[in-house]
Amino acid sequence: MTKYILEFEKPLRDLEKQIEAKKLSALERGQDRSREIAALEKKLEAASVDFYKHLSRWQRVQMARHPERPYTLDYIDRITSSWLELHGDRHFADDPAIVGGLATIDETRLMLIGQQKGRGTRDNLKRRFGMPNPEGYRKALRLMKLAAKFNIPVVTFIDTQGAYPGIGAEERGQAEAIAQNLMAMSMLPVPIVSLVIGEGASGGALGIGLCDRMLMLENTWFSVISPEGSASILYRDAGMAKEAADAMKVAPNDLVEMGLCDRILAEPAGGAHRDADATAATVKAAILETLAELSSLPVEELIKARMKRYETVGQWTE
Repeated sequence: MTKYILEFEKPLRDLEKQIEAKKLSALERGQDRSREIAALEKKLEAASVDFYKHLSRWQRVQMARHPERPYTLDYIDRITSSWLELHGDRHFADDPAIVGGLATIDETRLMLIGQQKGRGTRDNLKRRFGMPNPEGYRKALRLMKLAAKFNIPVVTFIDTQGAYPGIGAEERGQAEAIAQNLMAMSMLPVPIVSLVIGEGASGGALGIGLCDRMLMLENTWFSVISPEGSASILYRDAGMAKEAADAMKVAPNDLVEMGLCDRILAEPAGGAHRDADATAATVKAAILETLAELSSLPVEELIKARMKRYETVGQWTE
């Protein structure tokens, strides 16, 4: 059972507690209450599937931020048969908010890059809650160029509320670093697959998110700004984040309609943290399938399709 319960999940967790209490009571009294317990478990399973299938956009944002949710390194540990992390941007420093390196998934070689949040206060401060500095984006760019040199595909894991907004980051060229990545990724001569595993906000997500295919786990979000940031600007009240999330249409199904997301990956009922191994298996299969599809395209056709993908996103309205 997960330790951290979101407010809107409490009705289901109360039912879980009832089942655990009945199991304990039956064990202590030596009673056979297996039928009663099985009926409750069946009821919980059905309720969970229906409940999580109909989450609001704001509830999905909360699920994406769940502190027990798997992060980039958790997936790397589960899906790769080999992993060699590479460090540094060769200019300033190594940024722990972005991890990257050479990986093998089954027999497929790739460059895997992702934003990494921390576990606990100390680790979160070290990784700045997954918000990269310019050197993080420059490290990612260095690894992408290395992937192009050796003709291996790039897979990126997106999970950030944005690029780090500190003074030092701005002094070292935060916007310029992201812009350089966008320019380089648009013409990178190898397949690029981006997977949103949690949060995807602003240029912080775009800095490793320009791609040939975007996949999103179902309890994730992607937008130009966080719901709280948008609410602060539009409504002068960060407390209206729920309304902002609806207005911005941040959920995966919204991104599919916009032509930005190519595929939504199902999560176990209750979210990826309820069964990280099963979620990782889904992620692994999706990555391999997508790379197999893209690897058959000639380089010229791959880049042409990538450019067209972004040229056709959105539409003018009066």
